[in-house]
Amino acid sequence: MAEYKLPQFLNHINSDVFDQLHHPAAATPFSGIYRCHVCGREAVSTAGHPLPPQNHHQHAPPQPVLWRLIVASTHV
Repeated sequence: MAEYKLPQFLNHINSDVFDQLHHPAAATPFSGIYRCHVCGREAVSTAGHPLPPQNHHQHAPPQPVLWRLIVASTHV
């Protein structure tokens, strides 16, 4: 689970981008921390680069690896 110490560095927003599931190796839509929808493993990915591939970690079949954005990084 993602953790933080100083809340002044995070903003809460209610956006649909946090509800979307993304397939392994798909282009990362937003830079940030992604969490596997099935097992909870987390990974960091940069916008435009591929999300971690299917072989990043394994689940028992037929559960696929699916990534969900949990913390977005914005560059101002």
